[in-house]
Amino acid sequence: MKRILDFVWPAIGLIAVAVSIWLLYREFRGQHIGPEVWRTLKAIPPSHYLLAIGSTLLAYAALAWYDRIALRHLGVTHISWLFIALCSFTTYALAHNIGATVFSGAMVRYRAYHSKGLSGAQVAVLVALCSFTFALGTMLMGGLVLVLDPHLLARFSGFLPGVLTNPSTAFVVGLILLGCVATYLAGSIFGLKPLVIRGFRIEYPRPDIAVRQMIAAPLELIGAAGIIYFALPEQGNPGFLVVLAVFLASFSVALASNAPGGLGVFEILFIKAMPATPQIEVLAALLIFRLFYLIIPLLFSLVIVVLFERSKLKEVLHAEPNAAAPAAAGRRLDRQADVS
Repeated sequence: MKRILDFVWPAIGLIAVAVSIWLLYREFRGQHIGPEVWRTLKAIPPSHYLLAIGSTLLAYAALAWYDRIALRHLGVTHISWLFIALCSFTTYALAHNIGATVFSGAMVRYRAYHSKGLSGAQVAVLVALCSFTFALGTMLMGGLVLVLDPHLLARFSGFLPGVLTNPSTAFVVGLILLGCVATYLAGSIFGLKPLVIRGFRIEYPRPDIAVRQMIAAPLELIGAAGIIYFALPEQGNPGFLVVLAVFLASFSVALASNAPGGLGVFEILFIKAMPATPQIEVLAALLIFRLFYLIIPLLFSLVIVVLFERSKLKEVLHAEPNAAAPAAAGRRLDRQADVS
């Protein structure tokens, strides 16, 4: 069964990409997209580009904090902030573009942190806690935006079931999400017994870990959504709360689709959820998001991976002669003993 699923999930991702690209093509058919998008990109003020860059740095700094929090939970304190930041940056840059696969996530972290002495079990806990931190932040921010404005999910009419886009239901969903977060916090503060769901065991972390999760995850989501917010024009911009809500929903669906980088899935949902903003301007903002949050980090991460593997290769090459020297010396001593 596992072997079949190894092929099914990538196939689902590719199908999601194909369908979304077709929907985008149908949406923009007959329009001169290239020149219009280029004019829109040039019309964005330099100050807004700087704010978008700052939002990107905030998002990736918060992602590095995910790893730092998980290491603190494990009691690991000997790894430098720089190494953690580079490892986290590389992991997420690859995972965001390739997809949340074992190779792009867990394996990259294992290769890096194993070199610092962490066991496979420790890396597994680290990966799980980082993923849970993101999920926790999504529930917290999603719950807040739905409680503050229950009409936001109505923007996804036609994509989500009607029962979810109903404001009353959306408000209840928001309260449930916030209730889940509050339960998690209470379990951490009062040291409740582990939560077991279908055999999956959730150990409540220490309160200081839980509080850090509650800060780091929202910062990452605010930073990522901020890239798009600052790239949108002032006229027709629906406001940060709307952009954040649409980002949370679109990004979550894109991740669930298993499409590489959420390509197409993320764009079509975002464009459909912002009917009052010209589509070309939304598309331009999403291109800036992909450039700052996905493509540029991917290029830097590839350089980091090459340099890391090069350093590991040098260590192996230098270690071999050093390891061979004691063995050779031992053989010489044995021969001398035989002669004597």
